[in-house]
Amino acid sequence: MTFRIGMEVNGIVTGVQPYGAFISLDDKTQGLIHISEVKHGFIKSIADVLAVNDEVKVKIIDIDEYSQKISLSMRALDPKAPISPYKRKTYFTNRKKKIGFETLEEQLPVWVQESMKELTGK
Repeated sequence: MTFRIGMEVNGIVTGVQPYGAFISLDDKTQGLIHISEVKHGFIKSIADVLAVNDEVKVKIIDIDEYSQKISLSMRALDPKAPISPYKRKTYFTNRKKKIGFETLEEQLPVWVQESMKELTGK
């Protein structure tokens, strides 16, 4: 069988290591699922999710043409990633300062005055 990136295939887990699991795709071909590609979220131990002789459905995400190594993913087959309940608003400036979009000509004297107050302590 000729494997291509994007194919979804069934395989059998032949080995589990701390960094990932080896999957037999056919009699001659094996691939690796990295621990980050097993499922969304944090996995403390891949052995909690996969065991030897488990049958899994995987997606081929990369094939190294030189070494013929195949990278696999179970996570890519999930319909959508879980949404984190924690939403944090981020600001690229200090939100306590009322900085708007003004020209440099207007804002420069204000910045100089603020800097002088900080330097002199007055």
